[in-house]
Amino acid sequence: MKRRTFASLSIASISACLLPSIAVSQVIDINDAINKAGRQRMLSQRAAKSYMAMGQKIQGDHADKILTASMALFDRQLAELKAFAPTPEIKTTYATLETLWSDYKVALVGSAAAKAGAEPVLTLAGKVMQTANQATVQLEAFSGKATSKLVNISGRQRMLSQRMAAFYLSASWGVQAPVSATELAKAKDEFIKAHDLLKNAPESTPAIKTELQLAETQFTFFEQALRDLKPGAGDATAQTNVFTTSERILQVMDGVTGMYSKLG
Repeated sequence: MKRRTFASLSIASISACLLPSIAVSQVIDINDAINKAGRQRMLSQRAAKSYMAMGQKIQGDHADKILTASMALFDRQLAELKAFAPTPEIKTTYATLETLWSDYKVALVGSAAAKAGAEPVLTLAGKVMQTANQATVQLEAFSGKATSKLVNISGRQRMLSQRMAAFYLSASWGVQAPVSATELAKAKDEFIKAHDLLKNAPESTPAIKTELQLAETQFTFFEQALRDLKPGAGDATAQTNVFTTSERILQVMDGVTGMYSKLG
């Protein structure tokens, strides 16, 4: 695989490949910043998931397009969030994130996806995710709004959907299989607890609760697919089910996060 360039990709085509709900705009307020900051966490894991899929020839061109779109959106949002950063501490966090992201991009597209590169990708994905999470938490603290916490939590669900899929695909590939299986279980438990919190939050409107029910239904299918994990002996059908169902959960939870961000 040659190194990619993103200049020829329009924002419209990137958004269509990534998430239909993503609009083209700068950061408009603090909740929007938290939404986008949290989305960076998700993109770090979605890129890793796509790399694992590409290396095992799961979802073929689709995984490749998702990786390209995810990287382009991360770049755009990083520029927006750096410009918006309201405190020196948050600016410093984004400077660190920019450096880590640069290293991660090289690991993702410097050469064709291969098993030898999977472990470095997972390691860098974790570092990028942790730093993006730090920035999200800092923005939430700066906001001080009750709704901002819900934006953060619901946005984190997007990341967890992708993290579960990434670790499933890495374990099935035989990459850090015991660690990946453990991290998958942790992410699943966190997703379930956070989902219950969102359902019971007094700020959750009937419309939000309807979307959360849809996410719960999708998670039922996702959980069934996750049970088919065979470390080091991946099954293409099960891997495809995990990949595609994680995409559906992501789309629903991205919409939910946007709904929370508009509550003010």
